[in-house]
Amino acid sequence: MKVAIMEGLGISEAELAARKAPFEAEGVEFKDYVRTLDVPTLIAQAKDAEVMILANMPMPAEVLRACPKLKFVDVAFTGVDHVGLDAARERGIAVSNASGYSNEAVAELVLGMALSMARNLRAVEDRCRTGGTKDGLVGWEIKGKTVGIVGLGKIGTRSAELFHAFGAKILAHSRSIHADAPDYVEQVGLEALLRRADLVALHCPLNDSTRGLIGAAELAMMKPGALLINAARGPVVDEVALAEALRRGSIGGACLDVFATEPPLDPAAPLLNAPHTLVTPHVAFATQESMSLRAEIVFDNLRAWMDGQQQNVVL
Repeated sequence: MKVAIMEGLGISEAELAARKAPFEAEGVEFKDYVRTLDVPTLIAQAKDAEVMILANMPMPAEVLRACPKLKFVDVAFTGVDHVGLDAARERGIAVSNASGYSNEAVAELVLGMALSMARNLRAVEDRCRTGGTKDGLVGWEIKGKTVGIVGLGKIGTRSAELFHAFGAKILAHSRSIHADAPDYVEQVGLEALLRRADLVALHCPLNDSTRGLIGAAELAMMKPGALLINAARGPVVDEVALAEALRRGSIGGACLDVFATEPPLDPAAPLLNAPHTLVTPHVAFATQESMSLRAEIVFDNLRAWMDGQQQNVVL
């Protein structure tokens, strides 16, 4: 059996070799490739593979349709909107993801972003390095604030736990009521959350119901000084509307780890030039611990599929 690893998995060569070894002992052949967006190259790399492993690189439907031997796509990522699932359905290709690998990493980055904005860390560091003072840059505390979590899955629940530990009041909104939510979480409608929260953190998946979930109307509901943090998926937010709201000062600021397109971004992109922003190039999931856990899940998925017991099933 041939397995095409379409991009690096963020782990050391030694760890990767150790995870491959039990499979290679059974005759599985791995081919490792450097990430590319060139469709003909992707087809050439994967056309003889029965299994494809990838992380968050786009994998168009036309590539999947052009790989006649492909039976399983093992996605080293939680979201799968970057994979041509329609083609996988058409061809009966199984798809699994690595749900859960980055719960801690994403939640901690969201908290870190909130702390950075609350205490003006970028600005006060610049002041300190150039001989300045804190004048005009006195921050605020999370304790006593109301934090709204949109999407109360495992990551959203962990974010709620961290903000609660800092003394914040927690609101949450999801498609359905979570009966097992902690008692400190008040579950409310989206409009109520947006109107009441001092800080809104997005942790929802990207699907037809969440695409453009936060647009001009929703931003207008938020408090004038409120902070929006998006570590979910870029298209959940209308970027043009958000950039305009930031320019007008109708919300207090935004922290963004995800965008409508995957970084690298055009330096002229509106959100990169909007005021009161903290931006990172899709790093929320990326810690040493999460990369190792992700690889473990991916190779466990491969083993389960080979044994006829597919897990973390998407398709």
